[in-house]
Amino acid sequence: MSDFMSRHRLPPEFRDTAEQFYLPLAGRLPDLRNDKKQLLLGVNGAQGTGKSTLADFLRIAAESMFDWNVAVLSIDDFYCTKAERLRLARDVHPLLVTRGVPGTHDTDMLSRYLERLKQLDNDECIALPRFDKASDDRADASHWPVVTGPIDLVILEGWCVGTKAQPDVDLGQPVNALEREDDADGAWRRYVNNQLRANYEPIFAQLDSLIFIGAPSFDAILRWRVEQEEKLADAAPLGSSGLMNREEIVRFIQFYERLTRANLATLPNRADIVIKLDDTHSVLSCVFPTIR
Repeated sequence: MSDFMSRHRLPPEFRDTAEQFYLPLAGRLPDLRNDKKQLLLGVNGAQGTGKSTLADFLRIAAESMFDWNVAVLSIDDFYCTKAERLRLARDVHPLLVTRGVPGTHDTDMLSRYLERLKQLDNDECIALPRFDKASDDRADASHWPVVTGPIDLVILEGWCVGTKAQPDVDLGQPVNALEREDDADGAWRRYVNNQLRANYEPIFAQLDSLIFIGAPSFDAILRWRVEQEEKLADAAPLGSSGLMNREEIVRFIQFYERLTRANLATLPNRADIVIKLDDTHSVLSCVFPTIR
């Protein structure tokens, strides 16, 4: 636990959270798997909610408690390459140059990897894709981590995992300045919604269980993102580039706002397991499914 907390730079109080909520959740994994050859578990949470931390915790717990082979996939690692997003920006809409929303991932690649992980045989290995956010492009394959089959648990985590497309009628009114000023005719948000419906929902339908980490509000998500950037700035060497000020963060978050708000409203009723966070980032509760 100490090594895990150090690696993820977690505060001392995380130990209580892990013992009260995350370890009992890990203990339910065999029940969620039941008699399936492999458990496909989704983890949804907005930026800064700790979905990557939870995914890694469950990986280590499953490996140590049940001797499982585990593969963790982040939907972020399946972003389209920079060149592909530049083509989308040219041919479809300029906002698509910015990675994040549905339509900026290689869903065909993600589908292939999920199928390959399902079929991985004894002692057969596969390298899992990684995206380099510093270069805004797919990392060189020599840096991809390798997993060995057979895979007992696949964890797919990401801010839009399990998200459903909105009714078309809901797309008419912009939800923020980005949509109002840069997508006045709604072409970008319609494209994103259509991509979600056609290419993402079929993947999410394969999930055996979905965990939703729910922030108390969208305002809290924005505040946490600003605080995170301020901490990075304080720790960064003088003159470091790549950090965002508050105005840049506000604009960046607006790319995600529409679907994040929809998730906050709908996923507590649709997810199989709901982890509720309070305004200070602490876990308030973890509601498990009824397992027969």
